[in-house]
Amino acid sequence: MSGRCLAGLARFWKSAAVRSEQASQLVEFAVTLPLLVVFVVGIFDFSNAFTLKQRLTNIARDAARDAAYGPSSDLAGTVGGGLPVSVVDAFQIVDNYLNPSSPNNCGYATTASGLTWKFTASGNGCPWVGLQITVNRAYYFPQSGASTPTPGCTSQNIAGQTAPLSTCVSIQYPYPWKFGQAASLLGAGTILLPQISAVAVSLNEN
Repeated sequence: MSGRCLAGLARFWKSAAVRSEQASQLVEFAVTLPLLVVFVVGIFDFSNAFTLKQRLTNIARDAARDAAYGPSSDLAGTVGGGLPVSVVDAFQIVDNYLNPSSPNNCGYATTASGLTWKFTASGNGCPWVGLQITVNRAYYFPQSGASTPTPGCTSQNIAGQTAPLSTCVSIQYPYPWKFGQAASLLGAGTILLPQISAVAVSLNEN
């Protein structure tokens, strides 16, 4: 076999090896791309959710402290739609924090049970339809064996113990998870909470 033929055969095998390597790289990229997308989306989605959770907790704490500082005598008074001043203050603190540019544009529906008020965003154009703000001005919990407050600010069973009267504020924020959509690329289903909740309790001062 002549040298020219040998050189041509070597070039053929070299080009075939290059094509084979390129094909394998494409296959590897196609396999790893969905994993990479899920990983990146998960990092951003869960970090944003964690940041939002911290922000909501701080907002709920500020609102609970402000309402707890108000006199308990205002619970017998009314403001406009029949809401105590301290409850209105707590609600406005949360609403102004979440939507500082144009507060009160979500058309909140208000329900009351005893000394617990719930505000649910349902207005047209509201960026977070389903947002629920709960203010319980007569929240109580046992001196011992108390558990973490629930998002609904339901008072705990004191079972004969002394109940420190407090104010509980909870925020249930509908969070649009993107991780579930990314996980579907792998054919996997995810169950994520539809809302991020934050609860804060402050002892009534008056």
